[in-house]
Amino acid sequence: MAKRKENPSEMPVEDRLKNLFQLQTILTEIDRIRTLRGELPLEVEDLEDTIEGLKTRISKTQSEMGDIHAKINEYRAKIEQANAQLATYQEQINNVRNNREYDLLNKEIEFQNLEIELCNKRIREAQGQERNREEYLERNKADLDGRLQDLEVKKNELDEIVAETKADEEKLREKAKTLETLIESRLLQSFKRIRKNCRNGLGIVYVQRDACGGCFAKIPPQRQLDVRMRKKVIVCEYCGRILIDPELAGVKSDAPVGEEKPKRRSRRKKDEE
Repeated sequence: MAKRKENPSEMPVEDRLKNLFQLQTILTEIDRIRTLRGELPLEVEDLEDTIEGLKTRISKTQSEMGDIHAKINEYRAKIEQANAQLATYQEQINNVRNNREYDLLNKEIEFQNLEIELCNKRIREAQGQERNREEYLERNKADLDGRLQDLEVKKNELDEIVAETKADEEKLREKAKTLETLIESRLLQSFKRIRKNCRNGLGIVYVQRDACGGCFAKIPPQRQLDVRMRKKVIVCEYCGRILIDPELAGVKSDAPVGEEKPKRRSRRKKDEE
């Protein structure tokens, strides 16, 4: 007959703590593997964000250059139109019948010349903007090429490290998932919350030298005794980490709490005897 799987909530506290510490050991090893990758994932992410920003900037600059070029063409079309008007007025001025017509045509010719001069000025300004945009575009393109090369190098480095550690990490994750099924859900959630709030990722620690193995704050003797009894889950009063007996964690235990060293007999009393 198959053995019925034990309910995690029905397990003795000792077994729960033992499973939890094993889970912590596995998760610490996964954290170590991630540390081997260093800042590469963040560097790759930053480079990808920078590249997207450069692409957006290049696209915007190209769009602006298109608008400037359209304006230049518009000014040139106005110049052509003004020149056509000038030619018409020049023909008409030779056939005027009175001074009034002559003055009106001269004003029109003067206006068209001013319009041509203004359009040429606007064209020069637009061409200056266009050159500036071209230089800006070239700088961004060169920057983009450099960042793309950096990204390729960083990705290759990251891929090599991931390839070396991926198998080990997957095995550890499978073990962690299996262990999580053996731990009471409320205890597991509390452990994950503690781990998330701790910089070193330690949610459960053993007592060492009468102190918490996480924050190194002194633990009162009675609380140490409760930890050694393994009858209930005890947490550090200072950092909130779950505490476990060193022997249960597989670590050589310190001297039992409350054990008194034998008193030395005074030399005077020994001489009297």
